[in-house]
Amino acid sequence: MNTTETLQRFEETVQHYLHELDGFSLEQLQYTPQEGEWSLGQMYLHLVNSALHMQLKNIELCLKPNGEMGAKTEAGTAVFDLGGFPPVRIQVPPSPQYTPPQPTSKEDIVEGLQAVVRQMREVEPVLRKSSEGCTIAHPRFGALNAREWFMLIEMHYRHHLLQKERLKHAIAG
Repeated sequence: MNTTETLQRFEETVQHYLHELDGFSLEQLQYTPQEGEWSLGQMYLHLVNSALHMQLKNIELCLKPNGEMGAKTEAGTAVFDLGGFPPVRIQVPPSPQYTPPQPTSKEDIVEGLQAVVRQMREVEPVLRKSSEGCTIAHPRFGALNAREWFMLIEMHYRHHLLQKERLKHAIAG
């Protein structure tokens, strides 16, 4: 999939998230089904924060010639060969640096999603002309170039659709 197709698919996924968000109150977005699990609102903020503060930042770093070259891990190769994450639950132990805060408003979530879309639209034309040489290491997937980080954002948003559905059913009771 090229970057234009990736962007289009990403925008469709974000539209789905925004449409679904309309149907929830702030209280529902803050509902935690079980101790140690994220609320739906925390999941939304995780998507926004990981894109804005990690993935898009790493795209910028890859676009600056840094001479860093590396290889993907076996897990990274598998995810990119598959074109997405396997449909399994990935749980990370709660921690202050990883667990997102509860949302304080739906507007913050909407603005965050819109900011990610804006930045994705801005960087996509640059990626079409970029070299694949410079990489930044992902903690699990190994060395990724700018285009791969871009694709990872779309795959990550798509992967969390499963969690959204599970949390949506938990809220509905």
